[in-house]
Amino acid sequence: MTAAPRAAPTPDPPTALAASAVLAGALCLSISAILVKLAGVDAATTAVLRCAIAVIALVPLAYCERRRHGGLSRAGILWAIAAGIALGIDYIAWTASIYLVGAGVATVLVNVQVIVLPLLALTVDRERVSTRFLVSLPLMLVGVGLVGGIVTLTEVGDRAVLGTVLGLIAGTGYGVYMFLTRRGTRRKAEGTLQPLAWATASAAVTSAIIAAFTGGLHLTGIEPMSWMYLIALALLGQVVAWLLINRGSVRLVPTMTASLLLIQPVLALVLAALILGETLTVGQAIGAGLVVVAVAVANGVWRARRSRNFRQNLRGPDSVPR
Repeated sequence: MTAAPRAAPTPDPPTALAASAVLAGALCLSISAILVKLAGVDAATTAVLRCAIAVIALVPLAYCERRRHGGLSRAGILWAIAAGIALGIDYIAWTASIYLVGAGVATVLVNVQVIVLPLLALTVDRERVSTRFLVSLPLMLVGVGLVGGIVTLTEVGDRAVLGTVLGLIAGTGYGVYMFLTRRGTRRKAEGTLQPLAWATASAAVTSAIIAAFTGGLHLTGIEPMSWMYLIALALLGQVVAWLLINRGSVRLVPTMTASLLLIQPVLALVLAALILGETLTVGQAIGAGLVVVAVAVANGVWRARRSRNFRQNLRGPDSVPR
């Protein structure tokens, strides 16, 4: 008598929901650059308004968290403010790079933070770097060089070079923000909404200070449709995205979260082509692909998948990975 075939294991519902939340958050982040370009407002004004509008939405949420779990410590507030300074630099540089190299490429470039974060951990905390980081570093450098025309297959122009430099500055600021946020939360688990609210407020102030030296803010003359895009940018890219990612990632292993977030630059390139009609040179396309591959390597995506499959084979085909 032949045994009936066994049904394939289905994903654990909480894990599937968590993965869906992270994917939805990645989609919100991917749309951010598109919304920036559709708004058509200068970089400094966009950065300030993005953060200011987000703070309005975050304050009541942070207040509810404070009521339930208590307020942030003084150290937690200071870490969040410091992280927000780096975030403000990131936002202004990234927004400017969008207008120079396009929404898709700018979103790819900001992912150099996966290189910046381990370098900061090595320099400041003396943490050892992994082999996958050493492998990803040259891939990232070559990819960035191709995107910016430093290592070029075709002429991309001075705007692409400047846009790439600004994208690298943005990625560095983002990496510093992640590093400071990690150091702050490592000391004591104090929730996620309050640090995000403080960091976003700090980013708004930082962006406003930088704006004073780069042409000032231009709050008048913004079209109603541009305001709608800016509000969507603040709510989707700053509030909803990180709420979804933070909520989902706590139920997933870090490598799985990194794998899911890898779809962000890919989606940004696709959406930029479909919505904005952006096109890349051959060199830029290859460079963007190399940056995405480097991000995957740095996050241990493929190694984690091979290891998970190997463990499942050892347990047998009917075992569900934990």
